[in-house]
Amino acid sequence: MTLRTIKDLLHHGNPGEAVTLQGWVRTKREQKSLSFLNINDGSAMSGLQVVVNDTLEDYEAVIKRLSTGASVAITGTLVESPAKGQRIELTAETLTVYGEADDSYPLQKKRHSFEFLRTIGHLRSRTNTLGAVFRVRNACAQAIHEFFQSRDFLWMHTPILTASDCEGAGEMFTVTGLNLNQLPKTAEGQVDFSQDFFW
Repeated sequence: MTLRTIKDLLHHGNPGEAVTLQGWVRTKREQKSLSFLNINDGSAMSGLQVVVNDTLEDYEAVIKRLSTGASVAITGTLVESPAKGQRIELTAETLTVYGEADDSYPLQKKRHSFEFLRTIGHLRSRTNTLGAVFRVRNACAQAIHEFFQSRDFLWMHTPILTASDCEGAGEMFTVTGLNLNQLPKTAEGQVDFSQDFFW
């Protein structure tokens, strides 16, 4: 079975296709005999709704392990969605939990402040806000690269010792290419730093 991204499924998935997807649980809504999961893998802003029926093997145990942030792999069949706002949904046939997330998982179904997101740098890219920012930055960077590449410019990674001198860190140590045992001198007897590579 082919592993597909959610972006691909949302744009090109057709009812009746058997697919496998991997991602994180954004939300879980339980009902009497089935559960609805919103799964996102970072390839699109939207997630894909997955319907898990109680006919799934070990349904109760699996559903109890799922919460926001859990990582899963789901295999199933795409079907037309009866709900508004979505064209298709996935009916799960197998569900594998790769990693659970307990109650301390910080991202929940609500808006988080930028101050809070700064404290969880490893997870903030999973939010819609930062996901949108990264997509805009990606589009801008791609456009700039295409502009220069089409005009035969060459992108070089030049050696950079430090990108910025913050809080005096640049003065912490000195980098020199001069031989400290035989320093070149000016006519006045001072060190001739003009001969230094890093001058």
